[in-house]
This record gives sequence, C-alpha cells and structure tokens, in this order.
Amino acid sequence: MDITLLLKAAILGVVEGLTEFLPISSTGHLIILGDLLNYNDETSKVFKIVIQLAAILAVCWDYRERLKKMALGLTSEPAEQRFASLVFIAFLPAAVLGLMFHSTIKELLFNPITVATALIVGGFVILYVEKRAYHPRINSVDEMRWQDALKVGFAQAMAMIPGTSRSGATIMGGLIFGLSRKTAAEFSFFLAIPTMFAATAYDLYKNWALLRAEDLPVFAVGFVASFIAAMWAVKSFIKFISNHTFVVFAWYRIVFGVIVLGTAYTGAVSWSHP
Repeated sequence: MDITLLLKAAILGVVEGLTEFLPISSTGHLIILGDLLNYNDETSKVFKIVIQLAAILAVCWDYRERLKKMALGLTSEPAEQRFASLVFIAFLPAAVLGLMFHSTIKELLFNPITVATALIVGGFVILYVEKRAYHPRINSVDEMRWQDALKVGFAQAMAMIPGTSRSGATIMGGLIFGLSRKTAAEFSFFLAIPTMFAATAYDLYKNWALLRAEDLPVFAVGFVASFIAAMWAVKSFIKFISNHTFVVFAWYRIVFGVIVLGTAYTGAVSWSHP
C-alpha cells in the first residue's frame, strides 16, 4: 500500500472532521487541500463521501442519548414529535433544491477559486452578523416555531455553494432569526444528520461504480481520522461558542480565501478551474 496515499487520507480525514461542524466550510477545505495534495481524481470523490459519513456518525454518537430519546418518543411523546418535525421542515429546502441543482453546482462551482471567493464573502457576512445588536428570543430548540425552522432551512440551502459552509449558514441564519448561539449551534448539528445522510447516500448512489476493494485501506484511514477529529471538534465548538463570538472564524475565512486568490493571481499555485 502506498504510504503517501495513506498519509493524504489521514490528513484529509482530520481536516473533514475538524471543519465539518465549524463555520469555515469542510467542502471548501477538501477541494482546496485535495488540489494541493493532487488527490482529486475519480476515487477521491468516493473517499470524500466516506469521510463525510464518518463525521456524521461522530455527531450521531455524541448526541446518541438525545437521538435515542427522540426515536423512542416519536410515536407517543408530543415534544419529540415536534422536535423531529422541526428538523424535517428545516431539511426540506436543501433537499428539494439539492435534487434540482446538485449536479450543476458540482460541475460549475467545485473549484478552489469559487471556494476562496465564497470563504471571503461568508467571512464578511459573519462579521456583519456579529456587529448587529444581538437580542435572542429563542433560547432552546423547544422554543422554536416551524417558521423559525423553515428560515434556518433556507439558510442551509445557501451552503450548496462550496465554501459557504453548511454549519456557518445555519448558525448565522439562526442568529439573524433570533436563536441564541448555543441553540443555533445545536440545531445546526441535529439538522446536519438528515441533510448529510441524504447527501452522502445520493453521492454514493451516483458514484457507486467507482468503489474498489483495493481502496478500502485508504478509506478506512480517512474514516477513522475524520470520526475522531469530528468528535473532538463538536465538543470543543460548543464550549467555545459559550464564551466567544464567531469573529475568529470570519477572519480565518477571509485570510484563507485571500491567500488562495493571491496565489492564483500570482501563479504561485496552479489551482484547478471549472
């Protein structure tokens, strides 16, 4: 087995796990890093699906008690039925729009230049949101209405543009629509579960022919690295946002995006283009 390839798998797995639930775009980081590591062939498409699945499972494991409570109460507990309905309502916009535009977006926008531009724009959006007067009216998911969930769902749909960040769009959208920081983050995590499972299943179906037994060691390394990194990232992120704003993530996005665009403009890095 190629040790270099295994190392690339480990690096990409860690990056996926660390960035999936932070407002800095995991897809964007994988596109840029895959370009730098020269791991952007057909096999890499399936690999990225596998490590994304690992990140989802990490969240499921971290919130296993809450998910178990919801599953057991779906037939008898009104509160759990209401919570599940909120997640489902928020899931719908991305599901419908994703089916309509998924292939077109992947063909035209999945490249480092688009990602860098979206990172910068998203960074300034975060700065704008953080400068607004912040008076949350919703301090727990139980206080959300279906209208609030739908608004967050449309915000999530914006993340179909690579570099936008699914978690960034849902959390910033949540803050704009009146959710507290912790509520916006936790709802974003729960909303990620059906959204990412659906996207992963769809991508896996579309790329099933690319699966090969000889790639299993590479996939396994990336899967484990992503799972462990995501477990750590989710717990750390919740603690972080309890006492901090998202400004640091905004400046990270802007600086990272400027570096990518700067290297493209100067020719220091030959980035791929659509």
